[in-house]
Amino acid sequence: MSEMPEVPVIGWTEPAGAEPGAARSARWHSESGMPAPKRVVVADDRLKADKAYRLVCEGTALLWRGDYQGARQLLKALGRRLDRLAPKPGSTPAETFHRHRQSRGHRARVLGMLLVVLEEDHALDLRRAPDVRQACAEAYGPPQGRTAVSLRELLGVIGAHEWRKKGVEMPAAGGRIHPHYGVFSPIRGEYVDLVATAPLPAPARLGDGTAFDLGTGTGVLAAVLAHRGVGRVVATDSSPRALVCARDNVERLGLADRVEVVDGGALYPQGRAALVVCNPPWLPARPTSAVEQGVYDPDSAMLKAFLAGLAEHLEPWGEGWLIISDLAEHLGLRGRQELLDAFDAAGLRVVDRHDAKPRHPRASDPGDPLHTARAAEVTSLWRLAPAD
Repeated sequence: MSEMPEVPVIGWTEPAGAEPGAARSARWHSESGMPAPKRVVVADDRLKADKAYRLVCEGTALLWRGDYQGARQLLKALGRRLDRLAPKPGSTPAETFHRHRQSRGHRARVLGMLLVVLEEDHALDLRRAPDVRQACAEAYGPPQGRTAVSLRELLGVIGAHEWRKKGVEMPAAGGRIHPHYGVFSPIRGEYVDLVATAPLPAPARLGDGTAFDLGTGTGVLAAVLAHRGVGRVVATDSSPRALVCARDNVERLGLADRVEVVDGGALYPQGRAALVVCNPPWLPARPTSAVEQGVYDPDSAMLKAFLAGLAEHLEPWGEGWLIISDLAEHLGLRGRQELLDAFDAAGLRVVDRHDAKPRHPRASDPGDPLHTARAAEVTSLWRLAPAD
């Protein structure tokens, strides 16, 4: 029998006051895989931002015991100091992108050094702290003892809880989509609109065909296909969180009789379909957190797997729909010819292509380090079919 992995723990010493010098500890949890800090000191509202910044940059984590709103203000103050270190543009778009990612990674590590402790029931025992128990249960599961997390991560958990409660209005899916923590939210509506308007292959259009939605995430595209009249949709994902999220959304929308959500460890389910839809992560880079898995696809692995298996999983006269942005091309991470060569290598031909310009705020923000690439970005739905 294999041994259970050792749970990381952080330790600290209580300052002057009740039980001064007493040793304390808590489980360590980080969704991004950040290692447990080796040095931890207790901090509160008396700590000045400049000293806090020096400590965290030196690798000392701050375990917050002061006012909750004070901790949020300190986090913002640390962020402003980090913003002064914004990298200069590189000599190429790719170099600019990599410098930007390195800077964001450094920022995340430094800001991740401001910690809070969740109590035995996931409660946050700080002055003016909100009730975070439900949000933490949704993100982390049942409590497993006192646990230290970064405040930055906890704010993300709280924000995800609010998104999950109110959902995102998606008329093309027949209602609201409720994203769960760690599952990419469908806030970029252009790719949803493309799937909602592209002409369906005949069997799917008549309602007697099957469609596959690979890497379904929230289940939004599976819901769109079912809402358009596709008789049966099989949605796959390899993320346990995404599977729970997609099933929840399918149930909410009353589509459980037409949409089946299954574990997609091998990407494709068994059998063939009249339509196979895939919206892989758009950038060929390594994700550093669960949420980034919806954006970054190391070495374009999911894209390549989709293309390689498409022909053998299509019914006669069926189509595969690849929904992908050309942002990687504008950043110099992947060329258009590389994508077209991948189609050829998989024995596929292009039936048609439908394009949409992004509508998200960063596309029109000249202050964004990647503005030039984002302003030129186009999201496309490539309709593919076997070449023979």
